[in-house]
Amino acid sequence: MNGIKVGNKISRLPIIQGGMGVGVSMHSLAGAVAKEGGIGIISTADIGYREADFLAEPRKSNLRAIGKELSLARQIAPDGILGFNVMVALSDYEDIVKECVKQKADLIISGAGLPMDLPRYVIGTDTRIAPIVSSARAFRLISKRWIKKYNYVPDLVVIEGPKAGGHLGYKREELESPEYSLEHTTVEIISLVRELEKSTGKEIPVIAAGGIFDGSDIAHYLTLGASGVQIASRFVATEECDASYSYKMAYINARESDITIIDSPVGMPGRAIRNPFIERVQKAREPITRCYNCIKTCHVKDAPYCITKALVDAVRGDQENGLFFCGSNVGRINEITTVSKLINSLISEADLLIPDMS
Repeated sequence: MNGIKVGNKISRLPIIQGGMGVGVSMHSLAGAVAKEGGIGIISTADIGYREADFLAEPRKSNLRAIGKELSLARQIAPDGILGFNVMVALSDYEDIVKECVKQKADLIISGAGLPMDLPRYVIGTDTRIAPIVSSARAFRLISKRWIKKYNYVPDLVVIEGPKAGGHLGYKREELESPEYSLEHTTVEIISLVRELEKSTGKEIPVIAAGGIFDGSDIAHYLTLGASGVQIASRFVATEECDASYSYKMAYINARESDITIIDSPVGMPGRAIRNPFIERVQKAREPITRCYNCIKTCHVKDAPYCITKALVDAVRGDQENGLFFCGSNVGRINEITTVSKLINSLISEADLLIPDMS
């Protein structure tokens, strides 16, 4: 299959591994995916949670960990394409982006808000950038801003549909509407991208994300005109995933009926696995004993819970107190495999449906 162009590099396969925080997609997972020919993405959301001084100096810990994690991932995949996911909602967004560029990341993917000024930090560097959008309107706004203010055309665009895991760029009532489906939005944005490519002369890969589960999904979006897909949840149940074994087993044991939509301190709905933590926060506010100053939009006095604590508890395997974000297809995941086996299976399935792409 054709890969995805990122600057002067091209991945062997049309697969981006989605960024998952806190600590779910770090160097081990991202490196393994890049080694297999995909694009590995490290999440920067509280990336320094394992640093000794994280509780005292979370911002310093996070910045320090960026270089560490990328270096370790490059040891696994020296020639692979590696990048970071950076949430616009992060309080230290600007510093995080600058550090990713300083460490020579191949790619920065940015969502959970509109990354209107992201080009400012990468012009003149080899780091490429991609916004995550959930509508044609959002893509128009971002691309118009980037071109008008920075003379910068998006290097690629990730379209995240309503079946994605974690934070969702939709209102609750839009999650089941055909008008907001990934397929509908992908077709709309591909049309806009083709026009932009003609007017600028720059190729802009379109990446479909959110609910991509198997090879038939990959084949479907490639036939619609996408250049590739982004997959996150399926990579959790791999040996190389950086999360604890208990975290992975939460995915294995989850059924469709366990999936729920919650309110996040980020200000967006989020998809997660129902557990005792979810049961508690849906009934009453969870007391916050310390603030990590992680999210711009979080107001500690009335936030429903501390998202940093909940996500750190989860990645460490605390089934009682952790927030386990997941995609809509988590109930279909029933075994822990390896990144290599998973990718080979996905590509084999897709190849059967689009044999002329081999």
